[in-house]
Amino acid sequence: MPSRTRRRVRVLPLVTLSSDLGAAYAAQMKAVLAHDLPAGAVVDLAHDLRPHDVVEAAFVVRAMAERFPHGTVHVVVVDPGVGGARAPVVVRCRDGSVLVGPDNGVLVPLAEALGGGSAYRIDPARLRTPPRVGTTFDGRDVFAPAAARVASGVDPRSLGPPTTLRRLRGRPARRTDAGAVGSVVHVDRFGNLVTDVPTAWVPAGATRLGLRLGRTRRDLDLVRSYEQGGRGRLVALGSSFGTLELAVGRGRAAATVHAEVGTRVSFRWSTARAPPARRKC
Repeated sequence: MPSRTRRRVRVLPLVTLSSDLGAAYAAQMKAVLAHDLPAGAVVDLAHDLRPHDVVEAAFVVRAMAERFPHGTVHVVVVDPGVGGARAPVVVRCRDGSVLVGPDNGVLVPLAEALGGGSAYRIDPARLRTPPRVGTTFDGRDVFAPAAARVASGVDPRSLGPPTTLRRLRGRPARRTDAGAVGSVVHVDRFGNLVTDVPTAWVPAGATRLGLRLGRTRRDLDLVRSYEQGGRGRLVALGSSFGTLELAVGRGRAAATVHAEVGTRVSFRWSTARAPPARRKC
């Protein structure tokens, strides 16, 4: 009997979508992807990111997307500069994943988390898409087609010339002699204030932190859970992002201290050891 050769079925990668667009605009992007990708290939991460807030989106998207399988195509559309000078880009990361979105800094933290990589400026003419309707929806007209082509096996390098990604503006968290200084980078739906100060910077055994945030100056308990913090109390704890967070039990820390994304925050802790006990004579 003649031998039968098995045909290898190519499994297309997942494509994730993150945006500040809301469901209606996101549906138009998914319609584009549906022409080239099988059912179930597109995963919605979030379409309720804070409008136009590139810094917060960059922080949240990294946390959402970095745990996906190697080779996933991540599309991020938080793009207040659409139609302007900022470039549309595709980034081929070292782990095989590909990022697609605007070159406004929103892709940089995720790209770094995936090992870095090479960026290319997307030339819309190479996408071979139908004529555009308007110039305000690159998510549908540029990013979705680019993601579909890459997910189908097209080399990202073929979509345009090499480029260098623009980094986010702002001051990263830094250590100080007695603590750390950083910023609020995310306000979640519960009003918790997530900062960019790594929890790992807090000395082992610390139970209280000094807080300086806007007009707020106080000492806080450092707790391990929201329940331990108690109802109505402002406390600090390590967030699921691996950074310090401010929370109010059954309340909203953002309203309590009148803070938002971008508000600078400083923490103070003591690393001094207790003096040795005196010997009794």
